[in-house]
Amino acid sequence: MTNSNHTDKLVHAKSHPVVRINSKRFEQSPYAEKYIRENTLFGCYCNRFYPISLGGDVVEQYWKLRREVLLFDVPEKPLDIKGPDAVALLERVFSRNIGNLKTGRANYAIACTPQGGIQMDGVMIRLAEDHFWYVQANGEFESWLTAFSDGLDVAVSDPRSRVLQVQGPKSLDVLHAATGGQIPENFGYFHAGTFNFAGQAMLVTRTGWTGELGFEVYSNKTTDHLALWDHLIESGKPFGMLNAGLEVMGMRRVEAGILDYGTDIDKSMTPFDIGLGNFVNFDKPDFIGREALQKANKGQRLYGIRCATGVPRVGYEVLDGDQIVGVVKVGDWSPTLKLGIAYVLFAEHKTEQDSWLGKTLNLRGAPGEASAGERFEGVVVSLPFYDAQKKIPRGLEVADV
Repeated sequence: MTNSNHTDKLVHAKSHPVVRINSKRFEQSPYAEKYIRENTLFGCYCNRFYPISLGGDVVEQYWKLRREVLLFDVPEKPLDIKGPDAVALLERVFSRNIGNLKTGRANYAIACTPQGGIQMDGVMIRLAEDHFWYVQANGEFESWLTAFSDGLDVAVSDPRSRVLQVQGPKSLDVLHAATGGQIPENFGYFHAGTFNFAGQAMLVTRTGWTGELGFEVYSNKTTDHLALWDHLIESGKPFGMLNAGLEVMGMRRVEAGILDYGTDIDKSMTPFDIGLGNFVNFDKPDFIGREALQKANKGQRLYGIRCATGVPRVGYEVLDGDQIVGVVKVGDWSPTLKLGIAYVLFAEHKTEQDSWLGKTLNLRGAPGEASAGERFEGVVVSLPFYDAQKKIPRGLEVADV
């Protein structure tokens, strides 16, 4: 999903009003007029503008997310895959089994290149036996799916859906209020369903990009977006819900160990490199990249690092003694852990017997950067930095914050 470290373009609302955006290249959010102001900072992801910052205290908003609830306008891009051969196409393209995904359920799925690199990651939603939505990360993926649909009876299209995320421990209270109590008790983590929001039927998933309890609302071509926004805001008032920019979400997603395509991961890495080998199912007879992945090094290169005396940033060098062994892909301050945290990509794979885990290494600001020469220690850890069993988003645990 989104992170300001890899935005294609940053624009301030004052110099780029909504009406001046070139809709042929970049798409402004249909919700933008509800929050746009002079200090709104936009980024671009999937050729869609989204609000990085709406102003205000980011740490204060972080605690609002952790303790109550926030509304986010996100630029995720769903793709529609429909037809008798929908499953056949998706089994061909994705590294995990798709045919066993139940209707009304979602899961995380990775598509690889023939060389085994990660082409795309995102969330697969099964709407019917022959109908799926794939919520892709940043980049172009519709033509990739279409290219591999040759000879199959399946259509790939853009449903023109925009996505809102409601995240935080009070998010399901907001969902119940917004739908008049339609949500069934068994609407669990990674479940999907269609519910009525003040007369508008909307697809909803129990998912999110924060590591908190939450849900996502997907619009469609007939949605009255401004009415939907107003209804959600009104429904969230009793629970203190506000809307926020995605810099808050970005801070929390690092703590939660959620990866971002284009920032942390790309085509140069295999699922094994980033610790996601369990999303590769070799029991499938064939899929793109299968042969390359069978031959690939199964060791891991991406880990977390905790720093008690500094905040690692993108591009920091990671040193073992005087040798550069890795680079920081994304870093931030963790208000919950009260220390600096980052994802580190190491140049060398390690085995379970000779792991990077637990090693104390040095981090150094990269030459030519403002941080050049800055140096502090960090300890390599597994991701996520806490809540490894995802009890918080599953609703099994309320964080004591």
